[in-house]
Amino acid sequence: MNAVSAPYHLPEDKEKSLRKAQRIAWASLAALATIMAVIGITMGTSEAMKAIWVEDALSLVPSIAFLIGAHYRDKPPDERFPYGYRRAVLIGFLAGAVTLFGFGVYLFGDSIAKLIEGERPSIPSATIFGHRVWMGWMMIAALIYSAIPPFILGRMKQPLARELHDKALQTSAMLDKGDWLSGLAGVLGIGGIAFGYWWADSAAAAFISIEIVKDGFAELRNSIAQLMNKRPSDVESKEPDPIVDRLQEELQRLDWVAGARVRLREDGDVLTGEVFVAPRDERDLLRRLEEATRVANGFEWRLHDVNVVAVREV
Repeated sequence: MNAVSAPYHLPEDKEKSLRKAQRIAWASLAALATIMAVIGITMGTSEAMKAIWVEDALSLVPSIAFLIGAHYRDKPPDERFPYGYRRAVLIGFLAGAVTLFGFGVYLFGDSIAKLIEGERPSIPSATIFGHRVWMGWMMIAALIYSAIPPFILGRMKQPLARELHDKALQTSAMLDKGDWLSGLAGVLGIGGIAFGYWWADSAAAAFISIEIVKDGFAELRNSIAQLMNKRPSDVESKEPDPIVDRLQEELQRLDWVAGARVRLREDGDVLTGEVFVAPRDERDLLRRLEEATRVANGFEWRLHDVNVVAVREV
């Protein structure tokens, strides 16, 4: 029989925050669906509108990845997956990051090519309630609407991402910021056409695609780093997480520990790994290791299944 790690459960206060974050993620998916529908109806031949529609479609990925991770969070490990299912979200992140980066590169190349060729977008008029209306105004209205939900929901996600130390949620908030900035850039592009600047549409699309490439590259790098067991980093600053040094200092305060070294990795949304301790002597070593294990796993709520290994020196 294989050894199976213990199941993990969030503290009660974090569980409440998680449920709130799940509701916001579902609201994001619903809002993005309506935005994509509105943008799709009014898109026409505008490069900026096309870029925004693609970005909104790809913005579904982080919210979906977060919800998948929340679903697998409480699924207990079994004989087939003795470490649990928590890293499933990283696979979704990698796939989403590759798609985001690839589409961003394609859209940038397409926009630049149209600028070089001097291709002028054609925005027709339509009859609405008996009046001829230039569809550009409809596009601008759709773009303004596309900026409002991401602006509100992104600001709601950020404090929850910090509290839960959830990078999927933080990524979703980052893309929300990109979405509403892209919406404003699209307004400038369509507005430029109204004033005779035909190149404004493709220029806005190129700017939006640069944001997509930047977000895609950042998430691609982050997902690969996590799969390679990079040292944990802060959810916002991306700097090394100080919990590694803090836990090491806490273990070195035990009177029987001559030295300690901590090695942690991000396992989905929790931290796991090993602690190497050098005892001053080998008296009652089993009891002492059990004590160190309780300290390591109880030091902070994010720590789970941290193993303590006795060594002669560190």
